[in-house]
Amino acid sequence: MTIGLTHFLILGALVFAAGLATVLTKRHAIGILMGIELMLNAANINLVAFNFYAAGDALDGQVFALFVIVIAAAEAAVALAIFLNFYNNSSSIDVDRATTLRG
Repeated sequence: MTIGLTHFLILGALVFAAGLATVLTKRHAIGILMGIELMLNAANINLVAFNFYAAGDALDGQVFALFVIVIAAAEAAVALAIFLNFYNNSSSIDVDRATTLRG
């Protein structure tokens, strides 16, 4: 049995579903951030798999995946800075209490 494109797509779908379930069920901001990172990693799996099976020697999928990784790192840095600021103001990072940030 060989590993084909379908296997990678199923893996990507499972990782995306786990990330979506994490985002929808967690009330903690760090947990939500981890769910978003899982969903971005699922997109990377699909990009690289489609590139390998469709384009062959082209590096388009890997380049797009690299951009997604860079954007995810920047998103995590900004989100953690926001969470730290919110924690300093309210002594919690519960997302239900974030409605007090109206300004």
